[in-house]
Amino acid sequence: MTTAQLPLVVGVDGSEPSLRAVDWAADEAVLRGAPLRLVYACLWERYEGAALARDIGKPSTQVLPQEIATGAARRARARQPGLEVSSEVVFEEPEYVLVREGRKAAAVVVGTRGRGGLAEALLGSVSLTVAAHAHCPVIVLRGSHDNQVTPSVHGRVVLGVGDDVKDSAAVRFAFDEARRRGVPLEAVRAWRCPAHESTDHPLLAGEPARLHEKHAEEALAEALREAPSDVELHSRVVEGNARQVLVDLSHRADLLVVGARHRNGHFGLQLGRVAHAMLHHSACPVAVVPQQA
Repeated sequence: MTTAQLPLVVGVDGSEPSLRAVDWAADEAVLRGAPLRLVYACLWERYEGAALARDIGKPSTQVLPQEIATGAARRARARQPGLEVSSEVVFEEPEYVLVREGRKAAAVVVGTRGRGGLAEALLGSVSLTVAAHAHCPVIVLRGSHDNQVTPSVHGRVVLGVGDDVKDSAAVRFAFDEARRRGVPLEAVRAWRCPAHESTDHPLLAGEPARLHEKHAEEALAEALREAPSDVELHSRVVEGNARQVLVDLSHRADLLVVGARHRNGHFGLQLGRVAHAMLHHSACPVAVVPQQA
């Protein structure tokens, strides 16, 4: 099965944020020419899906898991008529189910906020776990996302370029997303000069910083050396903390792409501090893309 034929998998749970994720993923699936697969994984046979209950006109206490899944599927079809949509209920831990689903998916889409209190914390834990262990790209939709892929709201995809600059899966993913959306890609690498390398000597002032900046420029150029001609590319290096630089850029991006290292012999991805921070603080959807080591 080719990547184009693999489904886009969405974790649903009946909450309003997960239904907004269905909307976003339906748009994305159309852009990819991929089917949409909705998965509701839970450990309870009955669940109070208040948002979905209002959609289907039933009291929330009467909503059953299958109704949550099929209701979400109806929502996706209403948003994107003609889209191939399937749904399934699985009575297992959500994080295990979605990681497993990722083995046969083009990407997994999850929301970040649940139903308040402990449930909200649990859903956040699911998002982090899936992003840390899935073998495919995981797109985590922040609570403030604009609920749509097209038309573009901010008109750009932002890529954070890290240390894996050769044959980077995150770079390829970002190029593909920018091309599908018809928007520019802004590729950024942050750099900092360690405090112990600074000097007050007038003949050496600024030299250590310039060396770090030059290294960042070379690494960025190497990462983007196979940039496709049909994608408008803007690249730059920025002095500062990578986490803060990318959070700032996320306020004017439709999607933020970061990589995560996938080491053989370990279970899933080893999320770095940058990726972890983006999942907590980005103002737009975040795609965490695995990189084999």
